[in-house]
Amino acid sequence: MKKLDMLTPIGLVLGFAMIAFGILSNSGFAGAASFLDPASLFIVLGGTTGALFITFNLKEMKLMPKVLKATFSREETELPALIETFVRLSDRARREGLLALEAELEDVEDDFIKKGILLAVDGVDPEVIHDIMNAEISAMEERHLKGKNILEKAGEYAPAWGMIGTLIGLVLMLNNLNDPTTLGPNMAIAILTTLYGSLLANLVFLPMANKLGNKTEKEVFMKQIIIEGVIGVQSGQNPKILEEKLSAFLTAQDREKEEVEVMEGMEETVR
Repeated sequence: MKKLDMLTPIGLVLGFAMIAFGILSNSGFAGAASFLDPASLFIVLGGTTGALFITFNLKEMKLMPKVLKATFSREETELPALIETFVRLSDRARREGLLALEAELEDVEDDFIKKGILLAVDGVDPEVIHDIMNAEISAMEERHLKGKNILEKAGEYAPAWGMIGTLIGLVLMLNNLNDPTTLGPNMAIAILTTLYGSLLANLVFLPMANKLGNKTEKEVFMKQIIIEGVIGVQSGQNPKILEEKLSAFLTAQDREKEEVEVMEGMEETVR
């Protein structure tokens, strides 16, 4: 199940808030207006979008809304809960057989787990299950990589278009040196396009691309554990042994949390 990842909006708000604070603390609200220039923004956004249209095809560009949405969501599944799921599945498989797991899957929300268990129930060879599920992981990585590439390219193009806007502003300024009234607006375009390009690249596009990369790594890691769990359930491993095997992937923090929960459970039992 996907939930809102609050760190992305918090990071964006914090970044823009610090910039606004820096501007307002030195120039006040009257001076802050000089940092707003629609022409500069259009040059950066329009140029970056145009460059992306040239770089990627229409099918890839249609992924952009989903890619941006993905940076604001996170998977709720945690490793301890995942291990607990496979221990439960393994226990039922040993007691009632693999066919009994079909009913157990009604309580499982992860489609990747369902697919693996159904393959195991159908009697598919473990090596074939491993190959099928790894192929799905590779396909997922490829999809995520395309989205990440779009954001990375946007992060490369935005500062470049900021510099192009700066050159445009300088040319306009130099062509109108005899008219003092044009110097301010042209200089604003020259400076602000560089600011907007750098800001969008380093606060929006590149951080989001890196976040997608981190999410992909975590998702691949979790799916690899799922494969190990599915193979363990199919082979009829003892639930305790399977739990120990999958617990090797836990971090030290998860292990400490698990130990505390076990101790609390024992205390409740004693009471």
